[in-house]
Amino acid sequence: MATPTAPADLIVYSTPTCPDCHALKAWLNGRGIVFTERDLTDPQIAEEAKARTGVRVAPITIAGDTILYGTFATQKPQLERLFGRRLA
Repeated sequence: MATPTAPADLIVYSTPTCPDCHALKAWLNGRGIVFTERDLTDPQIAEEAKARTGVRVAPITIAGDTILYGTFATQKPQLERLFGRRLA
């Protein structure tokens, strides 16, 4: 079975204490989906995320031109659609 692939520029903005951030990253890692993590506790990264997305929440996922934010439960179905198939 092929490993799911994500856009080359998949970015997850997260914080170390956010349960939804942990769930999102574990879900991506569990499926072999490579992403770049950006720590929102760094003020410069928080400003970068706000400038890119217009929101100040965690987690924020950016996949190409697609911006997802909110709980992991909210993002998961959108990520599954983004990858073009349901990922267990």
